[in-house]
Amino acid sequence: MIHSLPNYIDMKVGLFIPCYIDQFYPQVGIATLQLLEKLGCEVSFPLNQTCCGQPMANSGFASSSKGCDKNFVGNFRGFDYIVGPSGSCVLHIKDHLKDDDRPGEAEHIRKNIYELTEFLTDVLKIEKLDASFPHKVGLHTSCHGQRGLHLSSMSERNLPEFSKPEKLLGMVKGLELSHPARTDECCGFGGTFCVFEEAVSVKMGKDRIAEHAANGVEYITGYDESCLMHLEGILKRMNSNIKAIHIAEILNSNA
Repeated sequence: MIHSLPNYIDMKVGLFIPCYIDQFYPQVGIATLQLLEKLGCEVSFPLNQTCCGQPMANSGFASSSKGCDKNFVGNFRGFDYIVGPSGSCVLHIKDHLKDDDRPGEAEHIRKNIYELTEFLTDVLKIEKLDASFPHKVGLHTSCHGQRGLHLSSMSERNLPEFSKPEKLLGMVKGLELSHPARTDECCGFGGTFCVFEEAVSVKMGKDRIAEHAANGVEYITGYDESCLMHLEGILKRMNSNIKAIHIAEILNSNA
């Protein structure tokens, strides 16, 4: 168990697992659920949830995502908070969710949906974790989380530095954290960008990996599985020993 915590048993949390995580990285969803339950949250997983609609919206077909919006509201209305292990999907809901039939419920969801590390630091205000991961880890800072959700400071702005994911990783026993030379540069995934601009996308991903590899990391972690999926694909094609791992898996680990 985690250290002595306030009782969050009455906090009803809806677990939002993006479709690609559900299909390809179920261990990330499981780790997120287990972590939240360890922290005392009452977590429910609506079984009828599907895609949030972000791929259609990113491709210029926002009108095609209306069904996704209605389904999302139907699944997640009534929760105090909605938490998901994907900064980009959470940001899409926060910025674009709309339901003309249930505008009040849609607004409540937009105001109370959180990316996992954001929820842990800003709502639960976690200061200590009973987690262990004795490895050298590089942190990838994803664009949507950094610039959209403000999970960390941006190098182009002359403001105090901070990082919510880094703060949490600092609580993990045995973990040695490293940073790439360019701490907040895009990995090249960008949703449909990696489809339409494949060569540029891959080059950007290779540049990210090269900087992490120069630090001798064993793992690259982050809070957006889509970015990690992109980097993982490149790592495998390079026959690299470096592995990609979602931050939820580390925060839930007792390796």
